[in-house]
Amino acid sequence: MKHSLPERPRHIGILRLSALGDVCNLVPTVRALQRQWPEARITWIVGKAEHGLLNGLSGVDLVVYDKSTGFKGMRELWRQLKDVRFDVLLHMQQALRASVLSLGLKCDVRVGYDKARAKDWQHWFTHRQLMPHPKAHVLESFMDFARLLGVEDTRLDWSLPIPASAYDEARQLSGDAPYLVISPCANPRLRNFRNWSAEGYAAVIEHAWQRHGLKTVMSGGGSRQERDMGEQIRRLSPNVEIVDAIGRTSLKGLLALLDRARAVIAPDSGPVHMANALGTPTLGLYATTNPDRAAPYCWREYVVNRYPDAVRRYLQKAPEDVTWGTRVRHADAMALITLDDVVGHLDRLLDATADTAPVMEPPHEG
Repeated sequence: MKHSLPERPRHIGILRLSALGDVCNLVPTVRALQRQWPEARITWIVGKAEHGLLNGLSGVDLVVYDKSTGFKGMRELWRQLKDVRFDVLLHMQQALRASVLSLGLKCDVRVGYDKARAKDWQHWFTHRQLMPHPKAHVLESFMDFARLLGVEDTRLDWSLPIPASAYDEARQLSGDAPYLVISPCANPRLRNFRNWSAEGYAAVIEHAWQRHGLKTVMSGGGSRQERDMGEQIRRLSPNVEIVDAIGRTSLKGLLALLDRARAVIAPDSGPVHMANALGTPTLGLYATTNPDRAAPYCWREYVVNRYPDAVRRYLQKAPEDVTWGTRVRHADAMALITLDDVVGHLDRLLDATADTAPVMEPPHEG
């Protein structure tokens, strides 16, 4: 039996728990659904940390599932939503845990990825699947859910909410002079080898100061790995002004910090997608993940891309011969990125966006 898709859904459910970069890439799909059906209710089931980023998203009811609570947390969420029935549930999390969670949610039709893109047998848990879209960027894969429902207006809009208090938090850290944000570490919980070197970042910081007059603000979480990286970079940069904001911002404060920045440099991680969502010039450093799939979407032409070189050297394959989304999990992959790569891309990015540099006053609360 083929389940019909609603022509005018009254209540749309979205299941996407993580991660920070992915939920940022999903927001344009939410905005497209809102444009198509402005009267529809949208409920988004999201992770605990991601809720801190999205809290206040206009027109969306955010329901938190904390993955650390396991099955007990699932039962609590099912009880919380026991009287809710979705016309359509967009199952956008490719993980077995999320698929089990989806089974306790009432809906008329459950939509997931096509078999080629589905992971952890997700297609077994859904009634309808997306049309195939080989080699799609993550943002485009999310937008495919809206397209399947009949949405044609897929222009990009984020409008992420940032309260005035977050801009106050950012200003207290960064001051009022123009600055570059460097977020040197990817998620420290994942052994994915996405981090570049402290020596490389220190040289870029020196270049940004000498060539462009930009001080640097370092951002990141409070893990030992991130703090150690920040301390090492500062030791290597004794003559340059660096603001170490690692572990010192809320998620909303980080959004404000990125929004006020002249530019952002980071590996494949949440901050490049957060900066992209805010329209901040973004330079992504990619060697272990494919930027064609996961680069900051609006700044893809400025990505430092050593992924093909990493595939050839460490997987001994041609880039066109690896499956879409293959990662190069090798400790030396990011070392393929050179200082000339980064400063050359940074100079080009700053030159291209010189006329749109931010005014250093906080906008009104979003």
